[in-house]
Amino acid sequence: MIWTREIEHKNKYPNANVISLGIGDTTEPLPDVVALSMANYARKLSTPKGYRGYGAEQGCKALRKAIAETVYKDIGIKDSEVFVSDGAQGDICRLQLLFGSNMSVAVQDPTFPAYVDSSVIIGQTGDVNRESGSYQKIEYMACGPHNSFFPDLSKTGRTDIIFFCSPNNPTGHAASFEQLEQLVQFAQENGSIIVYDSAYAVYIKDGRPRSIYEVPGARKVAIEVSSFSKIAGFTGVRLGWTVVPEELLYSNGFPVIKDYNRVVCTCFNGASRISQAGGLACLSSEGFKAVLSLVDYYKENAEILLETFKSVGLRAYGGENAPYLWVHFPGSNSWDVFNEILEKTHIITVPGSGFGPAGKEFIRVTAFGHRENILEASKRLRSFLS
Repeated sequence: MIWTREIEHKNKYPNANVISLGIGDTTEPLPDVVALSMANYARKLSTPKGYRGYGAEQGCKALRKAIAETVYKDIGIKDSEVFVSDGAQGDICRLQLLFGSNMSVAVQDPTFPAYVDSSVIIGQTGDVNRESGSYQKIEYMACGPHNSFFPDLSKTGRTDIIFFCSPNNPTGHAASFEQLEQLVQFAQENGSIIVYDSAYAVYIKDGRPRSIYEVPGARKVAIEVSSFSKIAGFTGVRLGWTVVPEELLYSNGFPVIKDYNRVVCTCFNGASRISQAGGLACLSSEGFKAVLSLVDYYKENAEILLETFKSVGLRAYGGENAPYLWVHFPGSNSWDVFNEILEKTHIITVPGSGFGPAGKEFIRVTAFGHRENILEASKRLRSFLS
């Protein structure tokens, strides 16, 4: 629907400089060390000596090892527990295939839509409430300013699966160690599996956990999905991973990792060898410094936008440990706010209602963008909102 509205707006104002702060897509070029690594690997594929066909469905061992040793340094994740993929969203769907239609599900509200939509597709939900957009049989865990964006677990019903994203998309909130400790304990007490999405973890700058496995006991209750998309600008290159610890067991004692391995080997022929070469370059000493400089660039964009909204008296959340800002327009309808901002400033945002019932008074703004566009958007927003 946003795409349709954008096309309509551009047709109406063909000469307008439309700036997108909507979809969370990276904009800056890949670091040379990463791009050259993929280019060189692709060139080798044209030679008899360098050509390779199918690889291991779980990913090349060198990359699995690099992820375990770089991303999960000192946490104790084994390379055999890392499954390389074509991105976190694909892994979420493969996990749903693993879980099946009889599982009950809890999600944060607001939440990344893929958790809900994949639950609908696999058959875990009931009918949709047309007014609120919520589905029957899904436990919506309210996460807003009133509870520091962390659900009241004492009022949360027991489910088989808990989808949890930190830093959160769309709110930008990064859970504290104490909050994640509560979540792990809750899962232990209820026999639940946490699917922890850490795609934006590299944006955390204040010492909060970047992985659920920093919390004792998490290896027995949690699966973690992550991605190179926002770490290294791989939104179009497509590369991610999922960690399934050996200690994670079904109630009958069977290891979940064995079933997930079977799903991966059945439904996936492995990530592109070229993408994996880029992933290895990202995790090299030189490459990691380069991709972190990209992250810093987007963090600076977020600071500019955060200050913009604060300067006009609006409450904006996130933007400190995540590339997203969650901006509150009390008493409003998020689609009305979206339409008014687009009409008056030629800036695309995302209506909060698209992330769940709790988002109806919010819009999401992304810090992914060229600096000149971020500065121009800031200027337009200040003028319009003040």
